[in-house]
Amino acid sequence: MSINDIVMKGYGIVGSNGERWKQMRRFALTTLRNFGMGKRSVEERIQEEAHFLVEEFGKTEGTPFDPTFFLSCAVSNIICSVVFGNRFDFDDQRFLSLLKYINGILRFMGTPLNLLLYNFPQLFRHIPGPHQRIVKYISELRTFVREKVEESKESLDPQSPRHFIDCFLVKMQQDQKNPDTEFHLENLVASTVNLFFAGTETVSSTLRYGFLILLKYPEIQAKIQNEIDQVIGHRYPSADDRSRMPYTEAVIHEIQRFSDVIPVGLPHTTAEDVVFRNYTIPKGTDVLPLLTTSLKSPEQFPDPRVFLPERFLDDQGNLKKCPALLPFSAGKRICPGEGLARMELFLFITTILQKFTLTTTVPQDELDLSPEMNSSGHFPRFYKMCTIPRTRIAPSSMPS
Repeated sequence: MSINDIVMKGYGIVGSNGERWKQMRRFALTTLRNFGMGKRSVEERIQEEAHFLVEEFGKTEGTPFDPTFFLSCAVSNIICSVVFGNRFDFDDQRFLSLLKYINGILRFMGTPLNLLLYNFPQLFRHIPGPHQRIVKYISELRTFVREKVEESKESLDPQSPRHFIDCFLVKMQQDQKNPDTEFHLENLVASTVNLFFAGTETVSSTLRYGFLILLKYPEIQAKIQNEIDQVIGHRYPSADDRSRMPYTEAVIHEIQRFSDVIPVGLPHTTAEDVVFRNYTIPKGTDVLPLLTTSLKSPEQFPDPRVFLPERFLDDQGNLKKCPALLPFSAGKRICPGEGLARMELFLFITTILQKFTLTTTVPQDELDLSPEMNSSGHFPRFYKMCTIPRTRIAPSSMPS
């Protein structure tokens, strides 16, 4: 967060507080909703991107490959289509550089150096070291977004905004006579970087973890495919299928719980003095919610280290809610992209398993599901997988 403060200077959604945060978050939620988050327009974008992902997987011709690159590109393209209005080819070098920057930032966040920077930001911002490279990465993301903003300005039609940047520019025009407006270039750039960053890595890491789990437990993969065959058949998966596929949804819930991608939620701050369990937490104190203590709670989830989708199913095989499942955090600062992320996980997983069976050349008992050591995020260990076409399921074209 200190790196974010140094570069973003308190602008945007993630690093802002008070009235600025309220306005930026409200605008982002409204705009994402208007562009179809949870509705059919974004669903079609995910379906299209899943189709491109199937094509890339098919090109591997059953040979082992690392899915990290493909999943990052596909997931990032969803949020790119919403905020920028277009997707990028998987071989676009500028796009690949941006994904490298995002990955580098996340890796740095889990290092001891970042802990020192968090506690002594004013000192470390003037000291050379690896953290200066991360400052450069965030600056490069800002530069890319600024270029996109300038492109949008040149072709902006206030009556027909095409994406998030257009909507923000229209709001800037409407508020240009308000000296206290929060709708200005700095908040536009920072908010767009926040959405681009958050919409890229967490979902792709969850998918990567999920595919590794399915390699470890092929019987679970087979049950999902059976449900796909019964409910979806030859047509393309849609968001409406979720309500009729409780086992698949249970597996996705368990993937999110088990992978625990963001074990430590983003920092919050007490708005006033708080007495909690006989402890006084002064106003202005940083508070970090340990989401992992909920997701891995043995009281809420017996045998939390065991991957067990059935824990989310009742005796009739229906999906049941569990309030302790908090992969998107909770409260007023819950992830604004929760609906989009849930749809992505479902459509990507069902589309891939409809077309392919995932296999590996590594013995199943040698597949390690423990995460890499990293305090800011739980990332799956390196692995390779093979995608074997399922010839029974072969729709010929995208839905119109």
